[in-house]
Amino acid sequence: MATYRDPPAMINTQGTVLCILAAALAAEGGAEAADRPSWIKLSSKAGDLPAPGKSIWQTACLVLDIDRDGLNDIVVASRREGAALSWYRREKGSWSIHPIDRGLNIEAGGASADIDGDGDLDLIFGEDSSGTRIYWWENPWPDYRSRASWTRREIESAGHHMHHDQIVGDFDGDGRDELVFWVQRPGMLRLSRPPRDALSGAPWPTVPIARVGAAEGLARADLDGDGRPDLIGGGYWFLHEKPGGFRPMLIDPQSKLTRAAAGQLVEGGDPEVVFVVGDAIGRSRWFERRGDAWIAHDLLGEDVLHGHSLQLGDIDRDGHLDLFCAEMAKWTDQAIKPDHPNARMWIFYGDGRGGFEKTTLATGLDNHESRLADLDGDGDLDIVVKPYSYGTPRLDIWLNQGTRRAAGPPPGR
Repeated sequence: MATYRDPPAMINTQGTVLCILAAALAAEGGAEAADRPSWIKLSSKAGDLPAPGKSIWQTACLVLDIDRDGLNDIVVASRREGAALSWYRREKGSWSIHPIDRGLNIEAGGASADIDGDGDLDLIFGEDSSGTRIYWWENPWPDYRSRASWTRREIESAGHHMHHDQIVGDFDGDGRDELVFWVQRPGMLRLSRPPRDALSGAPWPTVPIARVGAAEGLARADLDGDGRPDLIGGGYWFLHEKPGGFRPMLIDPQSKLTRAAAGQLVEGGDPEVVFVVGDAIGRSRWFERRGDAWIAHDLLGEDVLHGHSLQLGDIDRDGHLDLFCAEMAKWTDQAIKPDHPNARMWIFYGDGRGGFEKTTLATGLDNHESRLADLDGDGDLDIVVKPYSYGTPRLDIWLNQGTRRAAGPPPGR
């Protein structure tokens, strides 16, 4: 077990860089330093954090409170070598890493839910193109003494390959949560209903709900105002039609290989939807609904190269949603050098009226399934920077140090 321990005030530790970058980064948008967060960067490459296993293929990243201590933990999934699932456990003043499972090739995506109803969050991941299974792992809270304590159970094995992205929610309005996931090789969206006794090991009844070709990215939001979440992904939203069907409704025709997010970018009215091409080259755009039409707004004004990280959240704590987006530096198996050496990380700071101010956080980092989450328990949103294969095994954490204009100090400061 490797461990990282916080230094005093989280600064001046070996390899840790205190990034008071707000003035320089905000310059391209014209904001003053007080308007934008400053950041502390921690990296496993600098010895600030333990490295996530041995695999050079880091495929998925989840952030959740595994051990119910009120602090978010991180799970990194991999393929081919080393641990298939590694848990970064956030403890008071430190991070430690623990293997959950080995011997699997995990695909991008993942979800968490209390599947067995015991009050803790369990894990869900699927296999890549080499496998046909999707699994859930029973959280053994409060006993984490051995890797064997995590019991893996099969959700389905229908002969389909590459389970890319999973999401949980009550999408059919029956009062129970379902699991929805893409299976890319046959190009279908599938829905699974957990059995009443999930610990029995019984297969989950699973049905295809849409066939749109190879697609990715999943989000949820109530787009039609009926009080239940709708599915969003692959450039579509999926209208639920009784007695259980889902009709694909096209929003963004540019690509199906998109990351997806949804939220109130224009406050009041219906949620807005964001798509960015995740495994190809294309635009990052947000869409607002006007009647039956979806109006596109280009965020960057130029192409994004494999923008496989997309999240919404109020990063500067001004009460308005912001948008985090980042590119991959490497996506091919050939050679060691990056495919995109100037890969970019952005925050688009929102004003709640559909206006955004672009800030470039960094260039040259590989971002694949990077996440926004409160990682240090101080009430603001930090960033988990997870690469896919460039510079791996590696994990970086950017800790949000807040802004002077934020509405009061974060809890615990």
